Amino acid sequence: GEEAPPFYFSIDHCFPIRGRGTVLTGTVLNGGVAVNDMIEFPSLGLQRKVKSMQMFKRQVSNIGQGDRAGICVSNLDAKLIERGTAATPGKVRLLTGAIAIVRKIPYYMGSLKSETKFHVSVGHTTVMATVTFWGGKELLHDDQSSSSSQNYTDQSGKKASQSYVGSSALGDVNLAGLPRIGFDFEQSFLQQDALLETVDGHTNPLHWALLEFQIPVYCPMESLIIGSRLDITDATGGSPGDAPSGATPSIASGNVTSCRLAFAGRLMESVDLEQGQTKKIKLYNVKERRGVIAKLGDPHKRSDDDRVVRYEVFGADLFKKETNMKVFVGMKVQTENTKDIGEIKSSYGTEGQFRVVFPAGTEAREGEGLLLSFKRFVHDTEKKMHQDLELAPSRPGLRIESEKKKNKKQPFPKGIKPHGEVVSLKGDVLETGKHNMAIISGFFSMEVNIRERAGARVRIPSTKEEGSIVGPFGKAGKCKVAFPEGISAETGTKAELHLS
Repeated sequence: GEEAPPFYFSIDHCFPIRGRGTVLTGTVLNGGVAVNDMIEFPSLGLQRKVKSMQMFKRQVSNIGQGDRAGICVSNLDAKLIERGTAATPGKVRLLTGAIAIVRKIPYYMGSLKSETKFHVSVGHTTVMATVTFWGGKELLHDDQSSSSSQNYTDQSGKKASQSYVGSSALGDVNLAGLPRIGFDFEQSFLQQDALLETVDGHTNPLHWALLEFQIPVYCPMESLIIGSRLDITDATGGSPGDAPSGATPSIASGNVTSCRLAFAGRLMESVDLEQGQTKKIKLYNVKERRGVIAKLGDPHKRSDDDRVVRYEVFGADLFKKETNMKVFVGMKVQTENTKDIGEIKSSYGTEGQFRVVFPAGTEAREGEGLLLSFKRFVHDTEKKMHQDLELAPSRPGLRIESEKKKNKKQPFPKGIKPHGEVVSLKGDVLETGKHNMAIISGFFSMEVNIRERAGARVRIPSTKEEGSIVGPFGKAGKCKVAFPEGISAETGTKAELHLS
């Protein structure tokens, strides 16, 4: 069968009876105990056997949760205990720190800032503790928050199940509003400066809280706790130093009217502060940088939807020119408007620019923002950058050749130049009074066989007249050019050679 829940007994009085032993009176908060069972007094470090028990002056052999009883043990100095606890041996540990599920008390008017000292009432003890809050958003969206009992992984990596049942002290889920949720040390949480009053429209959400006790305390897991600000002096929950001038009510004078109970909680996990176990809590901050798209890569027509996209862009204003880009190569960036995700592949130039590749393409435009977002964990000494973004699957396309590239002039062969000059006019004079032949120099060097270029087009930019090469003229690289419509240009006029 299942293991019985641990015994937890709240002692409110202790007295000796001569010849019989020491009697402890109190209430069973959890589990049960029988005559001849061993019980432990955690604060004393002692274990004793149960000799006998009474309920309402009747001898009983066992007691259970909710019972009011007297327990008689031997060899225990009654002066050592006035109020305290007795429990199943080994089930109540000394806590230097703990993780609790908490909720703010609505009547408390102040904010609950992280790393603030609170008076924490736990078990029969009230001690000072430094409290850090987190997990408001994560708990709201965690399906576990709807379950009052489930398995979870503790610090040892073992699956631990919550077997405690509700009681007046350990707290019923429905009454306390504090579900039994196991804390997962593998989950990551956004660091918070304070407990959040609302999350996504939900008021007073649950939070996780780390309690770092100034004095270690004995208390079982799942006990209810209360966090208070007993030093507040004004109606907003402020401390004496925060009180405005003229508003100086004091606790001693009895003039404080605001609620000093700040939060209620349930202990869910012990944390050994001396062993540095707080570093196992994965708290992170989000860092974000913004750059812009400085240049677009070649356009492509994406095959699956015929949209014009770019698979490559070049970014700027994200890094300084002295930044070591090797650290950021492989990181993901997102376009500000289209929300496309790309990967930094390399640096580009010497001014801190960089090349980004989008496997699925992007319709982002030049000047649009590029966002680099990453997490840094608070306890990571190496300050590594972590991202949750994932690249979209590849969606290939065909490159679109631009008109500019289509019309781009091809380089001229060796010995041929694109510009020349009219040195003389020849041939017949047409009815228009123009010559139909011109001698042009400067296009070819002496080594070029001009006959191979016969038919190449020649244009006179100043008169917009066009002709074609007929052949060479002499041996100095000059050529004869025929103008069917005539040429009106004078000697010395500039000419252009077009090979295509």
